Amino acid sequence: MNAGDNLLRLYAKSTSFYDAIYDVIYDAYSSKNYKSESNRLRQLIKRYKRSDGRSLLDVAVGTGRHLYYLKAWFDVEGLDINRKMLARAQERNPGVKLHQGDMLTFKLPKKFDVISCLFSAIGYMTTLAKLRRAILTMSIHLKPGGVLIIEPWITPRNFKSGKLHAALVNQPELKLARIGRSLARGKISLIDFHYLIATPERIRYFRETEKFGLFTHSEYLGALRAAGLRVAYDRKGLTGRGLYLGVKPRVATCEIFLSES
Repeated sequence: MNAGDNLLRLYAKSTSFYDAIYDVIYDAYSSKNYKSESNRLRQLIKRYKRSDGRSLLDVAVGTGRHLYYLKAWFDVEGLDINRKMLARAQERNPGVKLHQGDMLTFKLPKKFDVISCLFSAIGYMTTLAKLRRAILTMSIHLKPGGVLIIEPWITPRNFKSGKLHAALVNQPELKLARIGRSLARGKISLIDFHYLIATPERIRYFRETEKFGLFTHSEYLGALRAAGLRVAYDRKGLTGRGLYLGVKPRVATCEIFLSES
């Protein structure tokens, strides 16, 4: 099974409940707010982007919640491997051009001023070779002076094996319990999720296991550097996991700069 097949299996059963689950998780346990995150992204883009345009591609767009706000300031497009996610993103963002594609290998007939890959979606690259290839593929689609924004997955040092997760959705027409456990297997983190779902039509159970690559700060920097980008690091980021910002030079260079804010 190739990388694309593995990615296509992600959320194969839970896509319909994705927004409901994460609304509950972030309402209860954190201050995640797509509107404020999008405003923060706008500020960072203004700070780091050196190209003159306003085109933006969101890779692993999911259900399009960042695009909903970003389209007020940018000419946005989205890309995801999951057709169901794209359908939900299209409902939320009518008229926005969306593409089905794998972040490892996608090829679009244009380049962008901004490319974002958020919500730790880059973690679905489970080897360093895949991480480097995905970042190179995104970099190829950047205009000179454009900026690539990567929100990383948890680093090996900060990942807690054995951590338990629970979310309960209690809507009139949907009752959902999701229980999970995190485990580390070398450079791979596994989250084993079990779902119990009740709708007016039926009650059902299913299980999904998500796999994420565990990469160090140096490995992220190295992957961006190998793609020919000048790198800045924002320690806080959007959700506390930091943000990597890779600027494509107007002329070929391997220069790197680091900033922490």
